[in-house]
Amino acid sequence: MLWLALNFPLLPLEALPLRQSPSAVVQRGRLLACDAAASAAGVTPGQKLSTALGLAPGLRAFEREALRETLALDQLACWAGNFTPTVSLAPPDALLLEIGGCLRLFGGLEHIVKAALNGCAAQGWTTQWAVAPTPLAARWLARAGAAAVCDAPEALPTALSALPCTVTAWPAESLSRLDAFGVRQLGDLASLPLAGLRQRIGNVAVDEWLRARGDLPDPQRAFVFPEHFVQGLELPSRVEHAEALIFAGQRLFAALCGWLHGRQLLLRSCSLHLDYDGEPPGVLRLALGEASADEARLLRLLREYLGRLQLAGPVERLRLEADEVMAQPGDSIHLFDVAPSGEGAAACLERLQARLGEGAVRRLSVRAEHRPECATVAASALGESVAVSQPVTPPEGHSVFAQNGQCTAAAPPQRPLWLLPEPQALIERGGGPHWHGRLELLTRGERLESGWWDGGEAEAVGDVRRDYFVARNPLGQWAWIFRDARGWFLHGLFA
Repeated sequence: MLWLALNFPLLPLEALPLRQSPSAVVQRGRLLACDAAASAAGVTPGQKLSTALGLAPGLRAFEREALRETLALDQLACWAGNFTPTVSLAPPDALLLEIGGCLRLFGGLEHIVKAALNGCAAQGWTTQWAVAPTPLAARWLARAGAAAVCDAPEALPTALSALPCTVTAWPAESLSRLDAFGVRQLGDLASLPLAGLRQRIGNVAVDEWLRARGDLPDPQRAFVFPEHFVQGLELPSRVEHAEALIFAGQRLFAALCGWLHGRQLLLRSCSLHLDYDGEPPGVLRLALGEASADEARLLRLLREYLGRLQLAGPVERLRLEADEVMAQPGDSIHLFDVAPSGEGAAACLERLQARLGEGAVRRLSVRAEHRPECATVAASALGESVAVSQPVTPPEGHSVFAQNGQCTAAAPPQRPLWLLPEPQALIERGGGPHWHGRLELLTRGERLESGWWDGGEAEAVGDVRRDYFVARNPLGQWAWIFRDARGWFLHGLFA
């Protein structure tokens, strides 16, 4: 096994929504964490609040809120599902990701670590990291700021030997006893007898030392991804412009995509709830043309929706909820690399509808009707039906029909993809139709008739009796024409 430890040293501070620099988090009168501006003024964790205010008079101090830290760590655990299904919480400020079985999916250890760190940075988290064969060794290395990769069990003693004993977070009494007899680095413990160590610093510390070295098993409790995804985020300040919500939405959508990967699901639709200051809450619903778990695609769609959204007031809080999900099908990957082919038709339709509005993007769907004017119907751009205006025929120009339980092949009737809004009357000269010259009939007549059932309805086609032909004029244009009791008409054009 191989563990990636992600330590968030400023989690108590970065989990707070309303803060301005310089700022710090205080617990029992002492500083627990401070930002870069406070550190530049000489403020350090562990100082008394009075001392810190003397160094930085403008320091803004906040009491620690453990509940916010817990919720933030759960959100980060959901996000970590983007990399591995085996995620463990390491309270109060760390995550453990078992990445040994996922290296090939990301192209190696370097790539998965880089992707994880980029994801943390994009969400605004300060991160320390390390990789080791045991979870406790990875945590200690990350806490020490080593940013080290130790991927072999035999290299663990050497990697741990230079760490100070304080990275273990053992009780202060145990650390003071180690310091009293000159043990300040973990490597010094290897030369001491275990029985004597247990008597001096206790069984808990010695057992942790052995688990970090891999001498004792160290099973981890796996994080359980929730059954339903609902997560909220309080904004650092009131937002009055919709496009300014993108950064906050990125953190929520990153957690959503990790949750989808962790539970092997795909998203069909979700809702972004906006809590206004003094106004009723608003809801922004995002619908996808095809189910997906791609974070970049969801963020592009969010930008399109926010680009035309008019806020009812200043937004104080966001809440993202997955409304409709489906199980992710098991697809085989390609044997060879496939060149990227763009965002696809479904993603393009999603963005067009988000940009232009619900009813502005439509598509044609086939319905069982022999009259050409009635054979297609406008449907939602993100519906389930296939966006074509004619049936799809198999290769080699033949359709397959079922007859008496057996499949037979027959030549399909030719249909144009472009029908005129209304049939256009043609001139008849010398017993034949003319359109930019005399039309040459290329096919035998195809009789389409009846439709009496909607003859009395408004704007209905009604009963028809027509003979359709495929024709060509001297300019080389192909047309779809018909003849009825009134004469010749042009009804469609071929591409």
